[in-house]
Amino acid sequence: MDRALAWARLAREHEQTMTYEQIASVSVLGFALLLFAWGRLRYDMVALAALFAGVVLGVVPGQEAFDGFGHPAVVTVAAVLILSRGLSESGATKIIAAALQPLFRVQWMHISSLSGVAAALSGFMNNVGALALLMPVAIRSAIDAKRSASLLLMPLAFGSILGGLVTLIGTPPNIIVATYRQKAFGEPFYMFDFTPVGALVALAGLAFVAIFGWRLIPLRRAAGGGAEAFGIEDYLAEAKVGEESDAIGKTIRDLEETIGEQDIKLVALIRDERIYPTVPRYVRLRAGDVLLIESAPDGLKDAVKALNLEIVDAGAPMAGLLTSADVSLVEAVIASGSQLTGRTVRGARMRRRHGVNLLAVSRQGQPYRGRLRNFVFAEGDVLLLQGEADRIDDVIATLGCLPLANRGLSSFGGSPRAPLIAVGLFATAIALGAFGVLPIAVALAGAGLGMVLTGLMQPRQLYEAVDWSVIVLLGALIPLGSALEASGATQLAADFVAVHAVDLPPWVVLALILVVTMTVSDVLNNAATAVVMAPLAASVAGALDVNPDAYLMAVAIGASCAFLTPIGHQNNTLVMGPGGYRFGDYWRMGLPLEVIIVAVAVPSILYFWPL
Repeated sequence: MDRALAWARLAREHEQTMTYEQIASVSVLGFALLLFAWGRLRYDMVALAALFAGVVLGVVPGQEAFDGFGHPAVVTVAAVLILSRGLSESGATKIIAAALQPLFRVQWMHISSLSGVAAALSGFMNNVGALALLMPVAIRSAIDAKRSASLLLMPLAFGSILGGLVTLIGTPPNIIVATYRQKAFGEPFYMFDFTPVGALVALAGLAFVAIFGWRLIPLRRAAGGGAEAFGIEDYLAEAKVGEESDAIGKTIRDLEETIGEQDIKLVALIRDERIYPTVPRYVRLRAGDVLLIESAPDGLKDAVKALNLEIVDAGAPMAGLLTSADVSLVEAVIASGSQLTGRTVRGARMRRRHGVNLLAVSRQGQPYRGRLRNFVFAEGDVLLLQGEADRIDDVIATLGCLPLANRGLSSFGGSPRAPLIAVGLFATAIALGAFGVLPIAVALAGAGLGMVLTGLMQPRQLYEAVDWSVIVLLGALIPLGSALEASGATQLAADFVAVHAVDLPPWVVLALILVVTMTVSDVLNNAATAVVMAPLAASVAGALDVNPDAYLMAVAIGASCAFLTPIGHQNNTLVMGPGGYRFGDYWRMGLPLEVIIVAVAVPSILYFWPL
């Protein structure tokens, strides 16, 4: 009888008219979620615009608008990104990768070892960083083993996502859920509170990926096989400045003005058998100089005619012309938050600003054949870049890209002590946070400072390591999430769920929250999903009078498990180009994987976090 009265009270409350604050907060956040799903605008700019709208409409107090940027979750995410970079710079992860080489001979062991190591690393570092470290290893080993990289890269990405479920710092949703619990109930989730459920889910997922899942992946032609994968030989020609050429005495800048709007690029100058990859724009040409011209096949004839040059070799061999001891040819994938995203090749001006030549672009494993100067960059595109060997890695990092080739050690000069120092600092921070000596955000930030003081990282690398688009996203959404809860809109939604779930067992509602969170995360950023779903799940648990920790764990698992699309998680996007995947390839392995995750996660949560 009492329960029936309680449901009747909830039904009456649900029928009450929504207040202005509830309507405004739901509208702002709802519109932001629609823009996130649309995907045409940068998600950090959408979040910042939504925060501004929230302040203007009065649902977020102006003096609290930027409190989210000092939120422990935001600081922790930034610190984890910094420490991931420090571990990379030290060479600690390369030691692990080298130890895997004997396992690459057998195909299933090749796949399982890479995805397993990615999962192990992701438990203690940013999962995007773990993928960035192992992706070059996967591509190089695929070439050596004469296997398609598409068989390795999706399992690698999925493994790195699964590993993040195991600890507090493995993925941003865990951090967000933990800090929300502290705000709502006075105590956070700690470092290894996620481990019992997360480890079981990760192990089940990895077993599926390694044994059966990879067989569902279509074989695709992938970038990552050098210039030949781009068909770049069809675009290049050697053109000689002859004795009667009008180009004699002119500068490269003069020739570029002559070229005008034609889709032509002067890639290199060859003089006296020396290659100048960054063409000196003010050096005057003389007879005998050779220009390496990049052009669409139908534009090459017009280019030579306009410049009055002599064709020496169309389809010039790449090895001899584009690389040397001082010149490197490097493939890189555009990462989330890259300054290139949304810009055209012409607008990026990579040669003028950074001293590198863009020779070709591949999207979803297919070389782009149109007018290169008008190509609009997108996350996941693979670029073929040429530049000075001692600078090109730094340029790639500045552009916000990830190299698809092994990089050497950097700031510590390859010292054998570097990995020990990096791992020691990281382990100390984990221990201080796990035993409650220091808040985890403070402990991790201190470890980052220690990496600078010991020379593992340069101060500027602290700022380069942080994905500022994620920081802006979190810093802007956290106040909006708080406004949604303060207005009562979250409780209203929770009551709605409770009223309509009156005849359902609480464990079924738990499963529904997990499935809904996973579905939302497949189209939205996982951090944004956690910000929205954590308060809702806790309110539903309160309305049902069950343990809220179980429902928060369901949100933590669901927000990170986005396997159906390439846009649900950054790691899915990053492997799309190098793996040559299409949008519809992901659900083939992702759908059964998500079914397995639900089947394992629900009973695990009920066992370790009883209702």
